Amino acid sequence: MTKKLSIIIPAYNEEKTIHLILNKVKKVVLLEEVQKEIIIVNDCSTDETKKSIHNYMEEHPSLSIQYYEHEINKGKGAALHTGIQKAEGDFLIIQDADLEYDPQEYNLLLKPMLENVADVVYGSRFMGGNPHRILFFWHSIGNKFLTFLSNAFTNLNLTDMETCYKMFRTETIQSLQLKEKRFGFEPEVTAKISRIQGIRIYEVGISYYGRTYEEGKKINWKDGFRALYCILKYNIFSKK
Repeated sequence: MTKKLSIIIPAYNEEKTIHLILNKVKKVVLLEEVQKEIIIVNDCSTDETKKSIHNYMEEHPSLSIQYYEHEINKGKGAALHTGIQKAEGDFLIIQDADLEYDPQEYNLLLKPMLENVADVVYGSRFMGGNPHRILFFWHSIGNKFLTFLSNAFTNLNLTDMETCYKMFRTETIQSLQLKEKRFGFEPEVTAKISRIQGIRIYEVGISYYGRTYEEGKKINWKDGFRALYCILKYNIFSKK
């Protein structure tokens, strides 16, 4: 039976790039004829993101796109929760609406899943020989520190806990009770999957085409402190 990959795209004020990322997703040919299910969750954008998405859907009727929107802005994590709940694929991957990650690399994460050696695959920006844009020193140090601290509690040896590219067996991610509505999603989901008995977690190297703040990057130092708080919360104080 043909398998399906659910691609969850949270979108907030991405009118300038949403069609570009959808074009990239459209061009991807997945291993073993795995089909694509695109789920876009518009988190109450204040620009023309909604119009851009609907125009794209009208222009590409053959592409399987589901569109949902929040009536109020709830945060990236909340948008992911909505997308995860709606997913019907065998596998699920998170795709930001910007252009920092390359959908052509889905197959790198999908291969261990199809070979049935992995239940979760993280795409690491800090390993492998793929292209990486050189940007912020302290941002990279912050990422590595958060990954180190997360690993210390979860007893994993990830190199990039904060990566966007995480692929799950859909039933695995849907079994979790996820709570974080904003940028605490990454440490929360990592803490909770690490406690699943017998879970098989893999990591593969991916490319990274980072944006500057002038180009629209949204994560800042406040999100780093929230991630730190969530590492402590979901590994020590709140394990459900």
